Amino acid sequence: MKAALSLQAWGFFGATRDTFLIDVHRVHPRLIPHTLRPVTWSKNIITGAEQIRELLAATTTIAVLGIKIEAQASQPAFYVPRYLKSVGFQIIPVPVYYPQVTHILGQKVYRKLIEIPIEVDLVNVFRRSQDVSAHLDDILAKKPKAVWLQSGIRDDSVAEALAKADIKVIQDRCLMVDHRYLGR
Repeated sequence: MKAALSLQAWGFFGATRDTFLIDVHRVHPRLIPHTLRPVTWSKNIITGAEQIRELLAATTTIAVLGIKIEAQASQPAFYVPRYLKSVGFQIIPVPVYYPQVTHILGQKVYRKLIEIPIEVDLVNVFRRSQDVSAHLDDILAKKPKAVWLQSGIRDDSVAEALAKADIKVIQDRCLMVDHRYLGR
């Protein structure tokens, strides 16, 4: 990528108004104005099968934000995490409701992602699209490697904020379906 830079904009002594071309790949990033740097956060928006396969292979611990309780076993927010646990993932329940519940799927419940004492590879989100942004600060504070918004859940502004924080993001896909299809 070539970029035209003004010598005067850089404040060089004796600079003229002439511009010159530089190859931005050969110049230290701090010397390139942020407006000329290539956009790199979009690499964290995952859409391809191979990217998903790699993410699943690198994942062992999944926090499930919005998980349901056993009484709602027919709901995706319960049976998807149950499936994930059955195939070997460590599931950490983070329900939004059910304040009296202390364990789901035999695991201790946490009320906020930041309260989880171990590193989380992936946060699997079961919240309405319009409710996802309310959890953004908590997700950013926990800094998981990836966030997976389940089927029907999409928030492009949240996805962009997470991607800019170097967190991989998958939107509007079912983790269980992709795991079954793409394997581990």
